[in-house]
Amino acid sequence: MPGHEEPLTGGTMNAVVRVGDTVRRTAGPWTPTVHEYLRHVRGRGITEVPEPFGLDERGREVVSFLPGDVPGWPAPEWLWSERNLRDAGRLLRRLHDASLDLDLPDAVWRLPAREPAEVICHNDAAPYNMVFRAGRLVGLIDVDTASPGPRVWDVAYTAYRMAPFAGDAFAGVTYDVGHLDPPARLDALVAAYGAGWSSADVLRTMAERLTELAAFSEARADDGGSAELRDHAAMYRSDAARVAGLATRATRPDRGTSI
Repeated sequence: MPGHEEPLTGGTMNAVVRVGDTVRRTAGPWTPTVHEYLRHVRGRGITEVPEPFGLDERGREVVSFLPGDVPGWPAPEWLWSERNLRDAGRLLRRLHDASLDLDLPDAVWRLPAREPAEVICHNDAAPYNMVFRAGRLVGLIDVDTASPGPRVWDVAYTAYRMAPFAGDAFAGVTYDVGHLDPPARLDALVAAYGAGWSSADVLRTMAERLTELAAFSEARADDGGSAELRDHAAMYRSDAARVAGLATRATRPDRGTSI
């Protein structure tokens, strides 16, 4: 029998509870595939993601609890350290590389694969799905929306949230953020990942990702999801238009870019 269940806040996809050293949430047809993926990458040294334990007696998925701090809003000032930015890029690269030899011919993913399907993307590698200890990135959680896709698809969304380009990134903060330079931080993230994409390439992908995310959020709201999903969708559409403009400017020789 499970022990005391402690609700975990912050997510909008499913109800999530902690039971001892495990986390439990509603399972789906994708859960066996995601658990195989987690076992695979953990077997290749990616211990920053949860360990899968199958289903409990109520049919919920069970994974290990990763202790630490998951940033909420307003975001803590330490989140924006360049060390965390670069660590996020390096962790994504390791996670992607660990999935290269994954062979699951009968895989069922929650989100559709996206071409070119170079690696398994996390698809939501953002601070609210990252675990920190003493202000240092140590984990990446909520892997249920993982699916095959291009590397830049994942990196673009992480940059959106950590460079950051998100309209709500600094909501409610009382500290100074004027020293943060999102275009320069985008370059630093890409360099830490070890890719040769141009800023314009990543920004164009970011705009496409946000447009798709807006449609996804609206569809979930229409299907009975949280009402705040409509506000999220409006922000994603606004940010997508702004980021697309930055991508155009980034292709010019004078590349002066500000947000």
